[in-house]
Amino acid sequence: MSIERTPHLQSRLSQAEVARYWEDGYLHPIQAITAQKALVWRQELEDIERNWLAADLPLPLNTYKRVNAHCVLPMAHRIGSDPAILDLVEGLLGPDLLIYGVEFFIKEPQTRHIVTMHQDLTYWGLGALDGMVTMWLALSPSTRASGCMEFVRASHKNPILPHTDTFDENNLLSRGQEVSVDVAPENRVPIKLMPGQISLHHGLTIHGSGPNNSDDRRIGAVVRYVTPEIAQQVGDKDYAMIARGADRIGNFIHYAPPRENFSAESLALYAEIRSAQAKTLMRGTTNAKGLYAENK
Repeated sequence: MSIERTPHLQSRLSQAEVARYWEDGYLHPIQAITAQKALVWRQELEDIERNWLAADLPLPLNTYKRVNAHCVLPMAHRIGSDPAILDLVEGLLGPDLLIYGVEFFIKEPQTRHIVTMHQDLTYWGLGALDGMVTMWLALSPSTRASGCMEFVRASHKNPILPHTDTFDENNLLSRGQEVSVDVAPENRVPIKLMPGQISLHHGLTIHGSGPNNSDDRRIGAVVRYVTPEIAQQVGDKDYAMIARGADRIGNFIHYAPPRENFSAESLALYAEIRSAQAKTLMRGTTNAKGLYAENK
């Protein structure tokens, strides 16, 4: 009789791992939570999808899942503020951590949705700084077949590079943006993750992912963490939620996590934040398509 063993949970980053992150621009795989906990979170997310898909929400349900989900969904905030995850992120950013965004990247089975190669910080107006880390948590297997992320090693040592907007309907990014440089296949490192495992990557690391050719959904919970020193340099204002420590600088407007799914109060705050951030994220476009479109 075989005994299924729970993978070792990693509570802190070692000095070698921290050094590797700053050298490569990413770190993976890290067993942050158990596979069982990841399954519970997946089931909770899919319950929300079933219960709220036909609800009379101001915006499509997918918009709330993809943009600032932690503003309207308590479970999204629980992921972003999970102590085991914060312990790992703290090894890179220090004790004062803000949640800039939580979103769910979902590729349905046997579909053509992709994420073109890009840098996260391109349109956010936050500057090319080291004080932002993206945490990507697998809630289902993320493999080559299901369209796992691919990173370009050491690409975070570049500045923000020119990008081209496509607004392609199969592209999961807000503008369908793609970095305007050729990325050879041999320079793409596949980031395979099992449920409960995370990757961490720098805001300038070039990355993307292919289609899901598997028979299961590829579900990733993504949290953008910033330090209080980060500042909005383009927009009039910006928002963040304190996850750990304190903000003694005040570059962001702070707000509290939601107490229930899609409350009237959180929906109003969500609209306010989305409108302010859209002015930065969608500058230079007609803002007619994508997650921040004015007519959605």
